[in-house]
Amino acid sequence: MELFSLKNKTAIVTGALGLLGQEHCKGLSEAGANVIVADLDESKCVEFAKSFLTESIGAGLDVTNPVSIKNLRDKVLEKFGYIDILVNNAAINDMFENPKAASEQSKFENYPLELWQRSIDVNLTGVFLCSQILGAVMAKQKSGSIINIASTYGITAPDQSLYIKEDGTQSFFKPPAYSATKAAVIMFTKYLATYWGKDGVRVNALTPGGVENNQDEFFMKKYSYKTPLGRMAKPNDYKGALIFLASDASSYMTGSNLIVDGGWTCW
Repeated sequence: MELFSLKNKTAIVTGALGLLGQEHCKGLSEAGANVIVADLDESKCVEFAKSFLTESIGAGLDVTNPVSIKNLRDKVLEKFGYIDILVNNAAINDMFENPKAASEQSKFENYPLELWQRSIDVNLTGVFLCSQILGAVMAKQKSGSIINIASTYGITAPDQSLYIKEDGTQSFFKPPAYSATKAAVIMFTKYLATYWGKDGVRVNALTPGGVENNQDEFFMKKYSYKTPLGRMAKPNDYKGALIFLASDASSYMTGSNLIVDGGWTCW
């Protein structure tokens, strides 16, 4: 089990207050890592970090702002002296404020440029900037693991029929920006793995499937039917995969995309 131990390792998780971000933080801490809980709301990050037994801290972070990322880097290095693990988890998954208008707003023909740009800024540029600024520390120290959180929708196109209600109306369309940015994250992972391999920095993607989160019953039933394991993921179903990628258990693994989706992409 020592291969999976993260004792005395320092891990940064972006988007740490999200549904999966919280579970990523918990898993890394449970494996022994000191976790930097990083998200937009610093006070909530600080409060959440107090729940861990390891020496963890909360920090405000805007992944689209290089100054914010550099401030985080300096804060972590001042306290811990090194950065071992970076989980690029921060992402936007478009939600529409008015459910009645969502179907029209989310159509490709109507999809607003500002939403497209916002997703690129967070989902892709945010991964680039955090990797560039924080990963450079790893390259300098000749060790580290970067884990980019991708999506099954970065591998396969969304099945828009999943969002059709029982009365035949389309609740909304999965927008194009999410798929485009997550696919780009997977290729960026490969690029960075080959670039920093000589410096001892491993870069892998983790592709999760759909997570149960109080969705409409019709959607959950449809999604589960299309999944060989017959269910959506629980939020903590990705802990093991994340610890594997972060730890020495995957020491000869880089440039890979670890798909944990209940078999969704098999079909």
